[in-house]
Amino acid sequence: MARRRGIMSEHLKEEIAKELGFYDVVQREGWGGIKSRDAGNMVKHAIKMAERGMAERNNNG
Repeated sequence: MARRRGIMSEHLKEEIAKELGFYDVVQREGWGGIKSRDAGNMVKHAIKMAERGMAERNNNG
């Protein structure tokens, strides 16, 4: 089975993990070592970032 390519860049994932406080786990164990809750919070955070970016573009355009 082919692995799906991620939508978020590695850099963005690392920055979000740092902001949410579990980047140390990623460094020690890799992305497979994070909790499901942390992964979900990471997705929520990325969505909020995207929504803010879209709102800013709409306000400036």
